[in-house]
Amino acid sequence: MIDRIIQAIRRCRLFALSIFLTYVLSSSAGIFMAHAGNEFALAQRDKIVHKALTFDKSSIAYKSGDRTTALVLDFAGNLFYSALPQTIGGLGVVLPYFSVAYQGWVGGIVSVDSAHRSRLRSTKGASYYLLVLLLQFIPFSLSIGAGVRCGVELYRHNPDISWSFWRYRLPRESLVDLGYVFAVTVPLFFVASAFEFLSPWNV
Repeated sequence: MIDRIIQAIRRCRLFALSIFLTYVLSSSAGIFMAHAGNEFALAQRDKIVHKALTFDKSSIAYKSGDRTTALVLDFAGNLFYSALPQTIGGLGVVLPYFSVAYQGWVGGIVSVDSAHRSRLRSTKGASYYLLVLLLQFIPFSLSIGAGVRCGVELYRHNPDISWSFWRYRLPRESLVDLGYVFAVTVPLFFVASAFEFLSPWNV
């Protein structure tokens, strides 16, 4: 089982790495813009955070002191409402890169607090923020990267069918590999949410 998972990740590694680099570059851009005082970035940061505190169930649960519920809701949201749709979007090959770039950028602009002060100004704050990003970027990159690989293999193995998309067949190996990759990413998503909401560094 473990060997099969490792083989699946190896076959998806280049695609996962490209997704990971997209996260790193876009989040870095967001961090730079927020710390440079860019008005658009700061306005978007305030709008997104306000919306999350008002409507996002995990944020509401955390704000009320129910960290366990917040953890579970965040885990489910990341897995079912973010990673899974973007993984399926990988069948379009380039489609996930746009949502990933935006997602990473949002992760970058929240590097400042409500007073627009840097969350990186202390060692503990910087460590917590950067670890949260890393722990989320890894499972997202693996799952979405596996989806992109499925998209590439889908078109590579159906070159003679042209635009008759309903006749396309996805290679079984790619689909099986996707399942093995998700066997790893599901617990990784849980770990990421657990650290985000239960870590003593989250102050």
